[in-house]
Amino acid sequence: MDIAAILILLVGVLITAGTIERKVDRADRRTARVERKLDLVIEHLGIESDSAVPGLDEVRALVADGKKIQAVKAYREATGAGLKEAKYAVDRIEAGGR
Repeated sequence: MDIAAILILLVGVLITAGTIERKVDRADRRTARVERKLDLVIEHLGIESDSAVPGLDEVRALVADGKKIQAVKAYREATGAGLKEAKYAVDRIEAGGR
């Protein structure tokens, strides 16, 4: 009887953890979409937002040297961004966006 109760409790905990993980993933995707849209608005308005972030000169130098992976790592360290956002930003820098 005790084993059955423990198994039921364990299944409940696993289901709850999975639900929470899906909600966090959904929130992360939503945040990334909002950030991309905000980047487009900032770019359209011609606002230089990256100048206030220290470490981006290093990122630009790494991109210029063809060290894209190191540039993504440096961007993440400088801004606290996630991997996808950092790759997107480095791709923009590489394309001459900023």
